[in-house]
Amino acid sequence: MNALRPLARLSLAAALALGVQACTNEAPQALGTLEYDRITLPAPAAERIVAIDVHEGQAVAAGQPLVTLDPTRTRAELDAAIAQAQQQRDRLAELEAGPRREDIARARANLAATQAQAREAQAYYRRLQPLQGNHYIAAAELDRARAAADGAAGQVRAARAALDELLHGTRPEQLAQARAALAATRAQVAAERVLLDKLAIVAPRVARVDSLPYRLGDQAPVGAPVAILLAGDAPYARIYVPEPQRASVHVGDAVDVYVGKRQTPYRGRVRMVRSEPGFTPYYALTGEDAERLSYLAEVALGKEASDLPAGLPVRVELHGRAR
Repeated sequence: MNALRPLARLSLAAALALGVQACTNEAPQALGTLEYDRITLPAPAAERIVAIDVHEGQAVAAGQPLVTLDPTRTRAELDAAIAQAQQQRDRLAELEAGPRREDIARARANLAATQAQAREAQAYYRRLQPLQGNHYIAAAELDRARAAADGAAGQVRAARAALDELLHGTRPEQLAQARAALAATRAQVAAERVLLDKLAIVAPRVARVDSLPYRLGDQAPVGAPVAILLAGDAPYARIYVPEPQRASVHVGDAVDVYVGKRQTPYRGRVRMVRSEPGFTPYYALTGEDAERLSYLAEVALGKEASDLPAGLPVRVELHGRAR
């Protein structure tokens, strides 16, 4: 019996040593939460919500209607932009066609009339000139006649310039300005149509409705989220790798992911590790890690985890296995 006691003490010491070694060889861990790819759909305009076609938690397909905003004002602005574009189009067509024959004929008739008036005024002035030397007329009367002749000559020049303008047609600069104005109004029409389409908010991809912050009849400000979706076949683990373990964690590493109190891990693979460190969030602080920097990482999970909700705490064992 006494001979067996040393052997028993030796076995106990060996067991304790193995236990200590097992504790010291425990795989390093990183804490975090389950997440999905979040899709935030903002309000494109400050309009009243007139329809909500889904409920929170509902699975939606790509293109499925979610929320509809009141299109009345946007549709009216679109109609105004279309009318303005038609006006600019007609204006450009008028400039490209040039002056009408009737306008040219009227300009020629106006030139002929002013020329006739100028000839009459000039003839009257010439008849008065000899009378001035014999003092048959006052100097003021002669001045008035000369001014009338000069004014008639100026009207002739103006009428001839107006006719030449019509004969030369539209200036290239006017055509360029009209084309630019038409392009601007067409762009405005396109923008209003895009905005009108955006008022009917649809799911951009297969997802699940996570949140509908506003209710029917509410008026969300521009840019405020009116629907938040969670997309992806399965969630991923967003974890914070402590600085001492960062060198051993690589994209493609296989890891074990423990969700909540579940004893059986999910198999995951590291898909991203940030190169810049940050301070560890409060829920991921354990022991000495509270004073250390950490690196944000993401671990992709398989389809077996597709039913897990977002927000659950996870614990990831970093094995550093071959990629």
